[in-house]
Amino acid sequence: MSVLNPSVPKPDLYRFTMPVVAVLGAIFGFITGNIFGSPAIGLVLGAIIGAALAAGLDRITGMDRWKKIWGTAAVFAIAGLIAGGVGGLVGGTVVGVSMGWFTTWISSGKYRASVPSYYTAGQVLWHNTFLFICAFVFFFLIAPLFPVAWLSFNAEDFFTFTPEMLAFKAEGYSLKHYADFLGSDEWMVPLKNSLIIAPIATIISVSLGTLAAIGLSQSHVPGRQAIMAILISPMIVPLIISATGMFFFYAPLGNWLQANLGLNQAFVGYVKVILAHAVLGIPFVIITVTATLVGFDRSLTRAAANMGADPVTTFFRIQMPLILPGVISGGLFAFITSFDEVVVVLFVGSARQQTLPWQMFTGLREQISPTILAAATILVTISILLLTTVELLRRRSERLRGMSPG
Repeated sequence: MSVLNPSVPKPDLYRFTMPVVAVLGAIFGFITGNIFGSPAIGLVLGAIIGAALAAGLDRITGMDRWKKIWGTAAVFAIAGLIAGGVGGLVGGTVVGVSMGWFTTWISSGKYRASVPSYYTAGQVLWHNTFLFICAFVFFFLIAPLFPVAWLSFNAEDFFTFTPEMLAFKAEGYSLKHYADFLGSDEWMVPLKNSLIIAPIATIISVSLGTLAAIGLSQSHVPGRQAIMAILISPMIVPLIISATGMFFFYAPLGNWLQANLGLNQAFVGYVKVILAHAVLGIPFVIITVTATLVGFDRSLTRAAANMGADPVTTFFRIQMPLILPGVISGGLFAFITSFDEVVVVLFVGSARQQTLPWQMFTGLREQISPTILAAATILVTISILLLTTVELLRRRSERLRGMSPG
């Protein structure tokens, strides 16, 4: 029987809800006060507004929780619009949603609903504090991406926010940096190189990494722990060291290919970069496929062999459909690694293999152009889409292995 608390008693308004919400209000008030140059006044007013909000929402009965949240957001948004224009409207909406959600969450006792009923007050406090710490860490990891994406729509050639942008005026925004990115060979050629190198490196990584994971999952393979450690070492060794080692390995190899096979210098450059990126991507494929193989029922392959299927047929008809989510996840990680990598390209590649991250790095050193922000936003968007795909595949893999409900 579950020991979680699906329903918990409502906490005391004056001794618990109001003081807790007042603390959050004081934090928001202190931040807002700093913007207007009066942090102390903002701290006090924030605490008073937080306590008043807790008392006011507690008096409103018979209203849905989300109606209370959006009603709070509307009040704060109007106040922000009056105090700071359109920028204040956006900030007020964010603060209002946060305050409304937190107040209803605290006042309804939902903070105890997800913990076992035998937890003490201290354990409940630590549980929820830990969740908030994780949320803040996540926020501070992704927060730097928002100014970059915001500035990429700047109508001026600046790396700073103009007054028009801060006031959310239409003349402060433009798509000209995206037009410069999409309409210039300076950026399109590196993008084309990235779209050539990353997919081929991903195919090599997936092919070799999947075979290595399947082989190392066999208990009779001698020294498989040592081999695994060597194969995933590119994830552990600092990238600058790996890049230096790859330079000394691939430079003679490229010279040999040109001298003995008569291959074109540009083609050899692509080969070197693709192989180097494949080496960086293989560990991701090995780890994801190995994790998928943990729940694989090996009696299926034995049954296929008893029915007369050869190993190749067994792999493609039995194993591959079941481990496919792990294979695709590893391939996506390998693609992201190759598409975003710059250090190895600087060591192994040449100007003809200039990738998009290389162009961005060079642009930051030699010419400061806001087009870099547009390129960065596009890269971030691609990475988010790919990681979302990875998460969906992970959940599908868990459902196939019976680790989560369908």
